[in-house]
Amino acid sequence: MIFLFFISIFLVYFIYRANQNTRKVIVNTVSPVAADVTAPNCSNLRVLQLSDMHLENLSISPEKLYNELKRENFDLIALTGDYLDRPKSIPKLIPYLELFQKLNPKYGIYAVFGNHDYILREDSFRRLKEMLEQYGIKTMQNQNDTIIVEGNLVHIIGIDDYHTKRSSLNLAYDGVTENSYRLVLTHDPNLVLQMEKFHFNYLLAGHFHGGQIYWPKPYHLRKFGKLVRLNLIKGLIHYQGKVFYINEGLGQTLFNIRVGSRPEITIHELMIHNCSTSTEEQLDRAI
Repeated sequence: MIFLFFISIFLVYFIYRANQNTRKVIVNTVSPVAADVTAPNCSNLRVLQLSDMHLENLSISPEKLYNELKRENFDLIALTGDYLDRPKSIPKLIPYLELFQKLNPKYGIYAVFGNHDYILREDSFRRLKEMLEQYGIKTMQNQNDTIIVEGNLVHIIGIDDYHTKRSSLNLAYDGVTENSYRLVLTHDPNLVLQMEKFHFNYLLAGHFHGGQIYWPKPYHLRKFGKLVRLNLIKGLIHYQGKVFYINEGLGQTLFNIRVGSRPEITIHELMIHNCSTSTEEQLDRAI
């Protein structure tokens, strides 16, 4: 009986500490490529990435998130999927969307969807998509958009969720030109393994939550694809000549606990390198 008592105390304490971890957000600033100060006509792009909000199990309030970000300036906000999976959670997204508007990124806000978003029935998913768009967010389902950053052409390429077999690389890259910087947004980073013939400069993803329970290793994620088996589940990754970042997410699934991981906000400081041709030439090729 005494043994069971102490085991019970340990479990309660363990769960308490694991829940507290969901409130300790980390802000990571990442420069994936070292700046080349000699490169002519190149520019900087400062991107805020948020992923895997999972509003059903989210300990980071809109106020806390805003306090972490209000002193920062961003050129672009990238939302990489898994906002919620229950229709009743959709209104809870509004204060976060208002927060994103207040941050007022220069080149706008882009969003892709994740596997949990597609748990919603068709009418509820449409409500989610329309709400994002009402707040000025460009939702991307195998689409791309073009922005000009200090005279340089940048393609934002939003590829739909690979986990639920909704990705179409051909559609997403339709119209993308060779001489441009390519920033890919997607949810499941396993997509990278299918992109041998599709070039990108940088890719942002989420999906794995940094393991969420990373102790001693995230064995429970093995069914989530080859990247997990290679232990490539979070942070800045260089793999087979490709550079990508896997965000640990803001929220949690199943249980509101984290062990060996933390909610993450990521600020990416990008150097736009593909600057060898003029803006006019790049735009001509894009049309």
